[in-house]
Amino acid sequence: MKLAVIIGSVREGRFGPTVAAWFAERALADGRFEVDVIDLAEAELPNALPAMPPALEPDPPRPAGMRDLSDRLDAADAFVIVTPDYNRSYPAALKSAIDWHFTQWDAKAVGFVGYSGATGGLPAIEHLRAVFTELNAHPVRDYVTFPRYYLLFDDQGELREPEEPAAAATAMLDQLHWWAGALVAARCGTR
Repeated sequence: MKLAVIIGSVREGRFGPTVAAWFAERALADGRFEVDVIDLAEAELPNALPAMPPALEPDPPRPAGMRDLSDRLDAADAFVIVTPDYNRSYPAALKSAIDWHFTQWDAKAVGFVGYSGATGGLPAIEHLRAVFTELNAHPVRDYVTFPRYYLLFDDQGELREPEEPAAAATAMLDQLHWWAGALVAARCGTR
């Protein structure tokens, strides 16, 4: 199964790539997924959305610079969104990437890895659960969170105490694998 790990922040000096690399390493070591790390900073994400809403045009024409992102999202069987929280929600670039796509999320499992100050990204995760449910994706129950991430990781990007986050990642990967397998089978049965 193909798992896309999406770095949701494009802010200069962001910590997202460090968290995504940590999670991608766990997912690869798990052995059940082919992992594709998608950095939204490398995609063309316009501020304006397509003229027609997804309910009327689920796969709109997109800017040429978004083709790679669209293809990689389409190829994924499951997603893990790596996000900080900005003002108790998730980054605008992530919202743009979500809203430019519709069929790519449909009937696929989604997990979340949050990082931030005191909240660990939980406000962003809760908002994203509602958004992905509206898109007919399946957010899994478990998640990984890093409150005060700047105290948890060392200067080389390694966790100082990795046991608890590793256990949380394993639990989430178990749920993602189960749901992704069920949803792939269901999608194949309806095509």
